[in-house]
Amino acid sequence: MNEHVADAVDSEEELLARVAWYYYHDGLTQNEIGDRLNLNRIKVSRLLEAGRRTGVIDVKINSRYQGCLLLEEGLRARYGLGEAYVIPALPGGQESERLGQAAAQFLMQRLRPGDLLAAGWGATVSSTIQKLGHVANERGIGLVSMTGGVSTYVDGMRAANWGSNVHLVPAPLVVRNPEIAKFLLAEPAVTNLLDMALDATYQLVGIGELGQSSTVVRSGHISPDEVEPLRRKGAVGDMLCRFFNRDGTVLDLPFHERVIGVQLEALAQSSKVIAVAGGLGKLAAIRAALLGRFASILITDETTAEALLAAAEEDK
Repeated sequence: MNEHVADAVDSEEELLARVAWYYYHDGLTQNEIGDRLNLNRIKVSRLLEAGRRTGVIDVKINSRYQGCLLLEEGLRARYGLGEAYVIPALPGGQESERLGQAAAQFLMQRLRPGDLLAAGWGATVSSTIQKLGHVANERGIGLVSMTGGVSTYVDGMRAANWGSNVHLVPAPLVVRNPEIAKFLLAEPAVTNLLDMALDATYQLVGIGELGQSSTVVRSGHISPDEVEPLRRKGAVGDMLCRFFNRDGTVLDLPFHERVIGVQLEALAQSSKVIAVAGGLGKLAAIRAALLGRFASILITDETTAEALLAAAEEDK
């Protein structure tokens, strides 16, 4: 079986397992499942019939995704999430690519013609954008950036051939001093797009850990020498280049006064924020972001999900 065929089989099996779970475990109707996954009722019915015919559905869900679905239920309950989406562990797999594929599949099932997607920055978000390009063009889906830093978005969009209806904040991500940031944030060309991002159908963000190899350091937004001082102030990770502590509280840092982008406190008011992140190295940052309610939807991997639930148990 070639790689593309294998991917298609995996995707169909996952969709079947998810439909079965919603129908038999959560008690949703076929119409409700169709609305949630952007499928028509006939497709839902055929998937359920195929599951029964092939033995995937037989009192319990006989699929390798069963464990992931149980983890999703646990994450929703423990962290107050609207949705969770967990992919099976794959030792040696490329984390950002696999999570990017998962996020793209999630959005393909939910984005409707004419919708608007707001995007943060980072390797996993860029991977998602690349994989969404053809669907975006077919459905006329718009894209708006959630921060400045045009160059951080261009590569992903170029690879995706994301053609039209793209709105990028015309400013750097981090500027030299707070006065420049205040000036830019007073410009309608900037503020209108940041407001548009907060009103988008979904907001897609990554979560960064704080370390010498983290994206925020490799991108040059903070220097390697600044990592340890930030840790001493309690920082464990960042989202949209804004740092927070282990409890999910955004730190009061002079650095934040130089960032051009959506405030995390404003982002926390949205019910459609998708955080896509995984890996045990990011565990503290992901957990903190969930505790801070910066995202209502989490897309992660099986190993990270298990660790998040274990950490929640320890805090009881």
